This record gives sequence, structure tokens and C-alpha cells, in this order.
Amino acid sequence: MGERINFETKKAENSIPKSVWETYSAFANTIGGYILLGISEQKGREGNLLYTTTGIKNPEKLKKELFDTLNSDKVSTNILTDTDVEVVEYEGRCLLSIHVPQADYRQRPIYLNENLNKGTYKRNHEGDYHCTEEEVKAMIRDSNDAGNDGILIDHYNMEDIDIPTLSAFRNRFRSAHPEHLLNDYDDKEFLRNLGGYTKDRATGREGLTLAGLFMFGKGLAIRERFDNIRLDYLDMTNLQPDSRWSDRMTYDGSWENNLYNFFTRVLAKLVRDIRRPFILKGTEREDDTPIHKAIREALTNLVIHADYMIEGVLRVEKHDDRFYFSNPGSLKLPIADIYKGGNSKARNPHIQSMLRMLGYGDNIGSGFPTIVDACKKENWRKPLLCESNDLHTVELTISMTSVISEECIQQLRTILGETVFQSLDNEEVLILSVALTEGTVKNSLIQTLLDKNSLQVGKLLYSLVERNILVTESRGRWTSYGVNQNFRKVEKSRSKSQGVIDEKSRSKSQGVIDEKSRSKSQGVIDEKSRSKSQGVIDEKSR
Repeated sequence: MGERINFETKKAENSIPKSVWETYSAFANTIGGYILLGISEQKGREGNLLYTTTGIKNPEKLKKELFDTLNSDKVSTNILTDTDVEVVEYEGRCLLSIHVPQADYRQRPIYLNENLNKGTYKRNHEGDYHCTEEEVKAMIRDSNDAGNDGILIDHYNMEDIDIPTLSAFRNRFRSAHPEHLLNDYDDKEFLRNLGGYTKDRATGREGLTLAGLFMFGKGLAIRERFDNIRLDYLDMTNLQPDSRWSDRMTYDGSWENNLYNFFTRVLAKLVRDIRRPFILKGTEREDDTPIHKAIREALTNLVIHADYMIEGVLRVEKHDDRFYFSNPGSLKLPIADIYKGGNSKARNPHIQSMLRMLGYGDNIGSGFPTIVDACKKENWRKPLLCESNDLHTVELTISMTSVISEECIQQLRTILGETVFQSLDNEEVLILSVALTEGTVKNSLIQTLLDKNSLQVGKLLYSLVERNILVTESRGRWTSYGVNQNFRKVEKSRSKSQGVIDEKSRSKSQGVIDEKSRSKSQGVIDEKSRSKSQGVIDEKSR
């Protein structure tokens, strides 16, 4: 079974359960998932879920009912095709498998009963839940290809721009594009052409856009308008015993806390001590390494994809063994598509354009593969991108440790023993190595590392649990897995118990055999005695 965030079972013998539609909306608005009709579930004594295959009596009838309802006013949009619904056989019974893909961001929210506010659902680790009004608004905003950062911010104008920040940006722009026409424009026209200043032609209102204020605004003006957003950088490297961080950059009154200042200062801190090998490109030294590019891309993504309309923190952390980036919002595209590249849907296209003019970021969808390729060249673990629907955050971790270290392999050999370790395949070794390094591992992380779906990963994890190599830790509908540190002790105990059972079985069997032998022997003796006695009698009679 897959993780419960994208897998649901329902008992459905003769008709489609009403709760299917809530799950349909929830899956479509989250990351997609599978619904299996014909399996009931109930909680066991220890809180674990127990499944019973009940089957469905007329699968084609249910399939028709499903599509009839999908094409009615019950749901806002039908995103299923015939290939998403299939009849499967399990344990001698028919089931209906329904694959609900993640809806395109332009289709979301998917809602029920023509009721946008009360009929929109999402999925978390506990199941389907009603979306809040803010979550619905966020999905509606994200469905607009024009993005969020071009809106006019009433009552904010050029007086709210921090001129030193804008001048620093223009100087770098001039260095990168010395012949550009924008260099001759005044600040207001310059911003207008960048999407930082706008005018509503219908009403005559004009002023800064979200992009203009956030990128170049004075700190006070930004905090007055966007008190829901904070910027935070933490350097956690080389920590002393009593220190929580070695360097921190947040609002302290010493700098104008706009996005441009945050971006340039944090970027300098992130790459400050990354080694630069001596490489010549022609006659010039090439200082721009793949890791430098990856860090730039990660920080750029943080800024251009954040949702500045909700409460949250743009957080960047630098650790001895990893870089961590977190921003408020959700992913507009499926995670698998982001890893593949070829598509880019920034939530803030004007901010993206501003940074791109200075050489930061990529707008043709190759940005994230740049990060993946850099980690691969360094033999680092694959960067981990994930989102939390509960916390409304997107997180990216770039780990500077290798996927499978020699130390990790040695630990696994010690824990499992050489015979069991040698029986593992490469995918199982990877799963166990990550579980050992991280403490626990979840289905979603393994999906990313192995490029498999939830059900495929679920089978791998289940196999390791069945062999007692992994142990589970359930939290509601969410399961994490850890390496069984007591594997050899448990196996030894199990072998000993099996030995006792076998000995008892042998003793019992031997007892039966002995009894049979005695009976047989006794029978032979009795037969001989009877024959002998009969012979004596017959002889006497004669």
C-alpha cells in the first residue's frame, strides 16, 4: 500500500460511495492519488489499518456511474480519462482502480456541488479536509498565468522606493547591458519597463506593483504592507557548543529589508567558502562552478516561486553538510515535472524577469535540472524538493553528503550480517542507507530518489518490513520507516524459537513414529503368538 496522502480504499459493492467525490477533489487539488473501490478498512487494536477485500459486483456499472457523475454538475471539472479507471482482480474479487492525477494549476480548484467555498477539498496525512477560504483564494490566484506580482499596490509610489537599492540594481544592469536603452530612463520609467510600476488605464490609478515594492522598497513600507512575510538567513556552520548559529541575517534595522538586498547578501554568504578550482576558459579564469550555479538557482527559485500573499518565512540555512531553502506557498507543477525540467511557471514572473536581467535564474525550465546535475557531478545525494500542505511551505534541501557512504555500507553489514546484506539489491541498499543516515525514511523521499510512484515504492518498503529489516513508525495515516537496529538479535531469537518449535515437532513426530513402531511390532508379535498358539491347538486336535 502507498502512503495514505495519495492512496485511499473504499467499500463499494453496488454503487459509488459519496465520499469518493471528496477524495477526488482532494487528490486533484493536492498531488493526485489512487482510489481502490472494493476494499474496506478498519483500525486494529494497535491503531494500524486492517484491510479486507470485499470486491464489487458489477464493475462496468460502477465505471459508467463514475463517468456519468464526473460529467455532471457534481464536480467542477472532469480530469479523468478512460485510462485512469480500470477493473483489476485481487484475491479472486473484482476491484475498481481510479487514478486521480494532480489537476493542472489552471484547472484548480476542483470543487463539488457548484460550491467553491464549501466544496473544495485538499489532502493531508489524516485524509480529506475542507479547504479554508485562504487556500481557495491561493489556488485561484495561482490559476492566473500572469502571476501575482504585477498587481497595483494602492497608495505606494516612488517615495517608497529605497534609492540606494535601486541604484545598486541599475549599476549591475548597466555593467551587464551597457548599450541597453533602459539605461537612459529615469527611475520611474525604468521600473515601469521592469514591471515594478504600473498604471490602471481604466481608473487612472498608478503606483508600485508587488514586485516593485518588494524588490526595491524601503523596509518600513514593505513591513507596513506585507507584515505577513519575514526574511531569515541562518549560518549553522562551525557552531560552538553554546551557539544556535554562527551568523544570522533578519530584520534588525541595519539594512533595508527588501528582496534585492536579501538576495544579494545571502547569495554572497552562501557561496563565500565554496571552493573554486583553477579552470581556464580560453585565457580567462572560469570561477563559476556547477555548485555556484546550483546555489544561485536554488535561491532564485526561492524568491520567484514564493507566495507573498500568505503568512510565512523565506528561510535560508547553511549547514556543514547541506543547504536548506524554504518559502511560503505550494508547487504549481507536479514534483516529477520539476525534476525533469522543460517547464517554468513562476508565481512572480516580474521578479523573475528582474533577476534574469542580471543573469540569475532560468526561464525555459532547465533551472532545477541544473541543481540536480551539479549534485550528481559532486557525487552528492539527489536534491530533495517537497511541499507541506499543512504548513503551506515548499522546501529544498541540497545535501553535500554522498548517496551511499562507505561508512554507511559498513554499518549495514554490521547490523544485518554479511549473508543478509549480500541478499539485498541496489534499490534496497539505497533505501536502507537513506533510512540509516536520516534516522527514518518516508515513501515520498524514496519516490524522488528512485523515480518510482508511491505504490511501487510501497512494495519495496513492505518487502523490507516483512523481512524484519525495516521497522515502521505510524503516525495517523503517515508511516515512516527505520532500520531495525536489533535485526540480528531478533533473528537469532526467532531462529532459537524456531529451533524449539522444530525440536518439539521432531519429538512429537518421533513419538508418533515410536508409537506406530510399537503398535506395528506388537501387532507382529501378537500375530506370531496367535499363529503359534493356533498351530499348537491344531496339532493337539490332530
